[in-house]
Amino acid sequence: MAARRRLLLLLLALAPALSQTVLGVSGGGQARKTYIFRVDHRAKPSVFPTHAHWYSSAAFASAAASADGPLEPLHVYDTVFHGFSASLSASRAEELRRHPAVLAAFEDRVRQLHTTRSPQFMGLRARLGLWSLADYGSDVIVGVLDTGVWPERRSLSDRNLPPVPARWRGGCDAGPAFLASSCNKKLVGARFFSQGHAAHYGVEAAASNGSVEYMSPRDADGHGTHTATTAAGSVSYAASMEGYASGVAKGVAPKARVAAYKVCWKGAGCLDSDILAGFDRAVADGVDVISVSIGGGNGAVSPFYIDPIAIGSYGAVSRGVFVATSAGNEGPAPMSVTNLAPWIATVGAGTIDRNFPAEIVLGDGRRMSGVSLYSGKPLANNTMLSLYYPGRSGGLSASLCMENSIDPSLVAGKIVICDRGSSPRVAKGMVVKEAGGAAMVLANGEANGEGLVGDAHVLPACSVGENEGDALKAYAANTTNPTATIVFRGTVIGVKPAPLVASFSARGPNGLVPEILKPDFIAPGVNILAAWTGATGPTGLEADARRTEFNILSGTSMACPHASGAAALLRSAHPEWSPAAIRSALMTTAIVTDNRGGAVADEAEPGRAATPFDYGAGHIALGKALDPGLVYDIGDEDYVAFMCSIGYAANAIEVITHKPVACPAATGRKPSGSDLNYPSISVVLYGGNQSKTVIRTATNVGAEASATYKARVEMASGGVSVAVKPEKLVFSPSAKKQSFAVTVSAASAPSTAAPVHGHLVWSDGRGHDVRSPIVVTWLQPM
Repeated sequence: MAARRRLLLLLLALAPALSQTVLGVSGGGQARKTYIFRVDHRAKPSVFPTHAHWYSSAAFASAAASADGPLEPLHVYDTVFHGFSASLSASRAEELRRHPAVLAAFEDRVRQLHTTRSPQFMGLRARLGLWSLADYGSDVIVGVLDTGVWPERRSLSDRNLPPVPARWRGGCDAGPAFLASSCNKKLVGARFFSQGHAAHYGVEAAASNGSVEYMSPRDADGHGTHTATTAAGSVSYAASMEGYASGVAKGVAPKARVAAYKVCWKGAGCLDSDILAGFDRAVADGVDVISVSIGGGNGAVSPFYIDPIAIGSYGAVSRGVFVATSAGNEGPAPMSVTNLAPWIATVGAGTIDRNFPAEIVLGDGRRMSGVSLYSGKPLANNTMLSLYYPGRSGGLSASLCMENSIDPSLVAGKIVICDRGSSPRVAKGMVVKEAGGAAMVLANGEANGEGLVGDAHVLPACSVGENEGDALKAYAANTTNPTATIVFRGTVIGVKPAPLVASFSARGPNGLVPEILKPDFIAPGVNILAAWTGATGPTGLEADARRTEFNILSGTSMACPHASGAAALLRSAHPEWSPAAIRSALMTTAIVTDNRGGAVADEAEPGRAATPFDYGAGHIALGKALDPGLVYDIGDEDYVAFMCSIGYAANAIEVITHKPVACPAATGRKPSGSDLNYPSISVVLYGGNQSKTVIRTATNVGAEASATYKARVEMASGGVSVAVKPEKLVFSPSAKKQSFAVTVSAASAPSTAAPVHGHLVWSDGRGHDVRSPIVVTWLQPM
């Protein structure tokens, strides 16, 4: 097993170098790239007043046997990480790798963004419970690493807010279209980090892609404004997106303060070096929570010691800052989840009980259901238009309605069917409109199944699931004169069942450390209303001239700030809780039933019950998380032991912890990643090893210091037995922590090797049911 893990880590570590070889980038060439260097900060000679002076000195360069003179760092990191980033030739980067104080070096990489009613759907109620007890989060500061912020929005108003917490050390970076006075008692900080972006794309890259961008904290994209106000937007009355989802908009923690860290740029993604700088500055400024709706995409994973999000978040968590990240949008493919470090909360997406239905009426009288956020002039009542599917004769690109792929003479005045994929959904509508089409139906394929999200299309359009799409295309192909029309039904509340696991939400198992279940939980992430930028229309397309104060978006990017806002409320209500305790409260109180009382289902496969690989511990329920009864706490020493147990060398762990570590010599029972005191339990059985025991320690945080909890195990059938010892935990004022062992046994590995799942529940009979998902997986040894 150890050899297998080392091989996996080696292949992952070599992946960037292998990709360079494929692209023809010579390791000895002089093309410059950005590299991030982790430096032993204790090695700084005392003659230098700061680490920045040292890194830029001739002495640092000479110690690396470099003949190229002093460095010019892009970023200097000194809070969550110690080191710097610089744009260098490959040969000079290799020289610096050999510097005696350099512990690690890795290339900068581009990452992507994982792009009102939802607080109530999570169980929050005005003047009651968590909102009331936490004063809506007014003493908590949420740092958002994203595309910046549009400060004039009502959702960022500081009306009726008390003074900014005195501990706050942040500030407002002035720049084009952004004054230092743009900040207030709500938006308490705004900074931007462009050095990595400029080094990667060129200094003028912010304007080179033809879109509006600002070299300042101002948000040209909209994503950052949306995520920030989802987490902590102020109350805004008469909110809607062009009439859809009308009502009162507010963030999960509506009085929490927002600090925006612009690390992502419109159309250009987010550079690791800038992300790490954002983490470093946010923690130094004094945030309490960090929200990061960014990831590698396509289930990309890297060892934690070369993953800047994992490294930066560890530095934050070790200083008491809660970090939430998005799970990714590559679902429903298995093993697609990203952001896998066990010290962060990884958030998947679920639906809420609100929808925006549209209906397609066919010429033969059949009606098909879809969704849409189209708000323009509708199709004339009872007017049937010709229906056309360009994929019948135009090939793959035409079926996808790619740019310049549609013959205007064939689509003029018609409803055009476009297959989903390869280009943005709203961009397909623009292609149809520019070709003279009257309307569009966007049809899901197998990859998206029945999962639907609304879009603010530029022409009458709606989306349909795979089954409806196939039927629609069959009708168009087999009917002499196929016709249809689209009817838009507005906003519907009280939809059942909800929540569903969103079809796009990334799924487990964890592709790096299967002993840690990811995602941790799901939160609202489908059709979420929040504030929007004034620089672009609701589609984000350059040709979209509309401007809206609010927009409705879907993605795990939208789910992540729900968790960040929830953490802000819990931090305010329980300031003594660690980040791990907050995550534990959210996980062990999460729900696995929908608003009909049935099991939470998978949107991608209607009728199939979702599993912990889909939703982790379940859908967060803030009404319960305020008082979870027990929590599973984790400290720095636990994370170090975990990294030792999965085979990381001490020097690799030090890259993350920036402290010397020593992994203990193996004696007696072999340590396992499953032993981390995680709120979920993931057991991996290898080959003939059909029994495994893991240890957990629960801490009583209930109002009653004396409490007794009894264990109950609920497992799906699968030939697995689970024993818990002891079966009863007794807490007292002098015994706030109690440990127990969970032994998973199987008579033999099943022929299909399908995972088995269930739950362990500790109940005190007084309303506390502390639920932990259990997943048992079989792997064959190499």
